[in-house]
Amino acid sequence: MELLLLVLVGAVVVTAFADRRGMQPALIILVVGLLISFIPGLPRVELESHILLTVVLPPLLYSAALNFSFPSFLRNIKPILGLGVAMVVVTAFTVGLVATLFIPEFTFLLALLLGAIVAPPDAVTAVAIGRKLGLPKRVMAILTGESLVNDAAALSLFAIAVSQIAGTHSFIGNPLLLFGYNAVLGPIVGVVMGFGTLWIRRHLKNPALETVLGFVVPFAAFVAAEHLHASGVLAVVIAGFVVGSGSVHAGYQTRLQERYVWNSVDVLLEAFVFAYIGLQLRFIIDDLREARESLVGVAVASVVVLFAVLVIRPLCVFLMFGRGLLSSHMSSTAAEMEISAGPRSPRPRKKTADKPDRPPRRSGEKMRSWRDKIDRRKLTFQESLVVSWTGMRGVVTLAAASGIPATLESGEPFPERSAIQAIAFVVAVGTILIQGTTLPWMIARLHLHSEEEERYVQRETSKAESIVHFASDGVIEDFVAAPPDGLDSSTVDYIRTTVARQSRDAEQMPDPEAHTERAETFATLYRRVLQAQRDALIDSRDAGDIDDEAVRAMLERLDLQEAGLSARLESRL
Repeated sequence: MELLLLVLVGAVVVTAFADRRGMQPALIILVVGLLISFIPGLPRVELESHILLTVVLPPLLYSAALNFSFPSFLRNIKPILGLGVAMVVVTAFTVGLVATLFIPEFTFLLALLLGAIVAPPDAVTAVAIGRKLGLPKRVMAILTGESLVNDAAALSLFAIAVSQIAGTHSFIGNPLLLFGYNAVLGPIVGVVMGFGTLWIRRHLKNPALETVLGFVVPFAAFVAAEHLHASGVLAVVIAGFVVGSGSVHAGYQTRLQERYVWNSVDVLLEAFVFAYIGLQLRFIIDDLREARESLVGVAVASVVVLFAVLVIRPLCVFLMFGRGLLSSHMSSTAAEMEISAGPRSPRPRKKTADKPDRPPRRSGEKMRSWRDKIDRRKLTFQESLVVSWTGMRGVVTLAAASGIPATLESGEPFPERSAIQAIAFVVAVGTILIQGTTLPWMIARLHLHSEEEERYVQRETSKAESIVHFASDGVIEDFVAAPPDGLDSSTVDYIRTTVARQSRDAEQMPDPEAHTERAETFATLYRRVLQAQRDALIDSRDAGDIDDEAVRAMLERLDLQEAGLSARLESRL
């Protein structure tokens, strides 16, 4: 335990050092860990595979799903499923074929097991780099969505391959039926856990307890699904989507706490994972020697598999998304149409001279089917190039490799276990060092700045501001029409003017003068305005009239407003 804490503290220190100098923390932590692993007498830092899978992976996935817009996931479902499921299967079988050809000791099942282990990319580093360098929002959504589903596909293939090799009896004998069972029951468990969490939250009415409950959800969803032999990964992801979508109805304190708490958890776990990966190098070599494996032979095999992994993803990306890139005239025509209507929204309503730009109301006629919401645009050549080079492997590859059983059902040693673990380690480290170091250079050279995307974001932000302003005007009008008893007209006019001004500027915090009747009336009206603004935003989002990400951004601004108001009132009291 002391050694694990030391690793964690060291990873945090290295992260702070890298951040201050503008470097990528994951890469620096990995390199430092690789070097430290060769210190003589250093004890081995080793965790059981189920610890990595049940303690590290669920909170990382849950946090990503919690902060990821489900409409964005649905909008990009085609590339997400293509990368997160189809590419995982293609990578696993291709690596299996390559390993069979170049590693004579490997049977096809052993090679397929290796392929399943190295198939799922970990998009943590890619998303962090992309966010820092300003990747287009659609590319970020695709990469984030891929990271949420590819682990489930890879771990299902891993479990099937292990059961076939070890001779163990799986829950369902047919591999295809087992895969389908995982894919169906896992999300069902996630939905139940997610809505159960929202129900409990409505009765807690305590931000601290609600935040603590949020920590329990990913572990409970993962363990419950795995107990039913379903996909724990999918259960965690769906639970995160449900709770994230329902958090708009929670209190502002809960949303603010969750936002910053989960950001801290992400930084902590990611730093630990990369440090843990780096510290394994010397011990991987020791395991190979104990198993009497040829270090040269394993090194050559590792390089071959690493090369295959680096090549497969670009080929698959351009086969899936690059078929229309040569038709430049079609692309330009589509771009012109999308500039006017927005990349992911219907054509905006026309304004009339006698009617203000009022926020749209809920309307059954405006509800679109989920098929209509899917973004069917092709990725550009530059976007495809970036997506094809974001194949860094991480925690799932490491956990799956360490999760290979030591013996078969018959009691014999698991064949080529050390070699598979060593190759998986080289692939993980190699992709992080090669792709992680060159990805920022690639993004900077490709100039992926999208004016179209900026126009869309600005338009949705303006729409959100229009909605909240219209909602606040309605509440203020009702207040002026029926003010509380005991307030003269000048006080009513002062409160109306102040609240109206504050509600139109989410960065300026209200400052009640004192704990007086006027201050209390001001605070009460202000909270009514904020609640009306939130309700209007949520209604417009549910009706499909505004982008979910714009709603979340505006809700954060409103939450900060209410937090400032509450803090100032408490300081007065």
